[in-house]
Amino acid sequence: MKKEKVTKPGKKTPDQELFISRELSWIDFNSRVLDEALSPANPLLERLKFIAIFSSNLDEFFMVRIAGLRQLVKMDQDLPDPAGNRPSEQLAAARRKLDRLLKRQSRALCDDILPALETYGVRLRKPAELSATVRAELSGYFRLQVLPVLTPLAVDQAHPFPILNSGAIEIAVSMRPADRSKLVYAFVEVPERLPRFVEVPDNQPGRTFVLLEELIMDNLGLLFSGCELEEFFPFRITRDMDFSVEDEGAEDLLQSIEKKLLQRRHREPIRLEVPVNTRGALADWLDEQFRLDDQFRYASRAPLHLKQFFELVGRARLPELLEPAWPAIMPAPFVEHKSVFEAISARGTILVAPPFHSFTPILRLLQEAADDPDVLAIKQTLYRVSGNSPVVRSLQRAAENGKQVTVVVELKARFDEGNNIAWARLLEESGAHVVYGVAGLKVHSKALLVVRREEGAIRRYVHLSTGNYNDKTAALYTDLGIMSSAPDLCFDVANLFNVLTGYSSPPTEWRKIAASPFDLRRRVMWMIEREISNSTPDRPGRIIAKMNSLSDEKMIRLLHKAADAGVEIDLIVRGICCYKPRPGQENLRIISIVDRYLEHSRLFYFFNNGDEEYYLSSADWMFRNLDRRVELLFPVEDEKIRAELMTLLRFQLADTDKQRRLLGSGIYTRPTVPAYTGARSQANSYRYIKELAERDRRSATGEALKVFTAPEEHPHRAFADDREENDAEEEER
Repeated sequence: MKKEKVTKPGKKTPDQELFISRELSWIDFNSRVLDEALSPANPLLERLKFIAIFSSNLDEFFMVRIAGLRQLVKMDQDLPDPAGNRPSEQLAAARRKLDRLLKRQSRALCDDILPALETYGVRLRKPAELSATVRAELSGYFRLQVLPVLTPLAVDQAHPFPILNSGAIEIAVSMRPADRSKLVYAFVEVPERLPRFVEVPDNQPGRTFVLLEELIMDNLGLLFSGCELEEFFPFRITRDMDFSVEDEGAEDLLQSIEKKLLQRRHREPIRLEVPVNTRGALADWLDEQFRLDDQFRYASRAPLHLKQFFELVGRARLPELLEPAWPAIMPAPFVEHKSVFEAISARGTILVAPPFHSFTPILRLLQEAADDPDVLAIKQTLYRVSGNSPVVRSLQRAAENGKQVTVVVELKARFDEGNNIAWARLLEESGAHVVYGVAGLKVHSKALLVVRREEGAIRRYVHLSTGNYNDKTAALYTDLGIMSSAPDLCFDVANLFNVLTGYSSPPTEWRKIAASPFDLRRRVMWMIEREISNSTPDRPGRIIAKMNSLSDEKMIRLLHKAADAGVEIDLIVRGICCYKPRPGQENLRIISIVDRYLEHSRLFYFFNNGDEEYYLSSADWMFRNLDRRVELLFPVEDEKIRAELMTLLRFQLADTDKQRRLLGSGIYTRPTVPAYTGARSQANSYRYIKELAERDRRSATGEALKVFTAPEEHPHRAFADDREENDAEEEER
């Protein structure tokens, strides 16, 4: 009998060396976010923003990814991932990585950013550090503005341990009431409806603030009158939000999600955060209540809930410590033509690239469609929209005006479930047909179809994008989309909506698009295989793939095969990247870019033996996007737009200010520029798009205008070895 080979713990097989664990890769991404908070090239308040973004990201990571790993361990499903790491091992490795990152974050905030802000007159103080007069004035503010909002929650035989809100700052209190000898306990939630930063009337130059929880703790005696306070401190819990929803039917799905939302407050804690040096009887009591392993308890010398430091960025009122604004640019066709329909008809296909481009053309398309008597129908997918969405308002108006409005609302969009349920009901009340996603799948595609009567015939218009129909995030995320009236493209999108809203089967072959879970994976893998087949030493294949995340096991194996076959590959992966470069794969390069805007677009280029192809997509190369979601891949065939997309790609490949390169060790290089040069890709992209729009507007006059372009050569050989060595040493430290 053949004896099975046993792998020693910690020893990777050759196959496992192809991969990096997904959760550990995500932590490395958030480390790159934190790098921006430490970068001297960023203005001071921009650095503070990245402190807040890092913490916001980390909250969601604990709620979903750490929670998921812990669930696997609890269910005795501690099986290795493709990289050979078991969930229990990933939890331990994550804790080690996070300890280092949180220390870096605390040092950056407490020892660098806040002291630097003091030199500009912005101070953060504790009440005990203020004069008695100022402290008394703050107490007056507390009585009038804060005390009426607070609700103490007692814990005793008559009051069971309360359900504390995930993410909120709570104050734990132990005390002795006047009529009792035993200690009693209580909680006070710091209300998020009130400003976290309370301005101090100290008549000093600049502005002084105290944190709201510090003000509350300084006045606890007013909240617990007649009690002798023993101990108190702030803390914060994060709950496990990693739950799945069974969705056999639309009404069942709606009710199931509403039920799950109500249960969120009851879910188990996954993390407990306290100030450093928090110890004593009250701390021990709190630990007993939550029963969290040390692995999930964190102590920091920085304030809790640093996501809320976004508030301080605005309250500081120091625009000179922020980056100059990049006003959104209106694409020239929408300036030249009064109607969006006229602009699309005149140009055929128009590129819209927010936030460099304005999001207004998409809103105008919906607004015009809602009021145009010749528009017969509007069909749209909605995954995430803003809280006061102009998109939804236009769809409501269109339905009220008698248009046939069909909206596919994805109720399972994580953390937007409640928001989407509310919008779905408003749309239904206005007369729109609302489809609650598709059973077993998330609808993540971004598609808008308008059907219009023109000169006795029916004409269709589409907007397809890599990003959501969210006017707020459109100012923060880089995305790419097209508006078009191309008949074949419109035909495909109309068929996709028939699949989503009815019982139509997807066509055996689309005319232009590919869609998951039907054929998107097959199409992309076929195109990679084609590059492998076409590749020769004299004329290698070429792939440039820009996406948010790369974790699909099959795609990674195929990319390794392509790299080993000599295909020249550049992967621009902003976040999770589970591909681990192997020795000898100098023809494959992986970079990540983190900058003022979140890189969110998915753009793919295939050389195809000289017959080049460009695609945009809503899908990352992850299992969930390729097999468990409805996603779109659509071609860009307009030569002018294709040239513009290649220029944008070249800016990113040449960016030595912001890009990080993934090394074979699994470590990313770290930019160390003290000030920005001309290589910063987002700045170059903005300048380029602005000059293109200006050229288009001035072309009628014949006036010459030089347009800024990227270098023609591929710059991937230009990485300096010393950068890699320096970063490896820094990571080790």
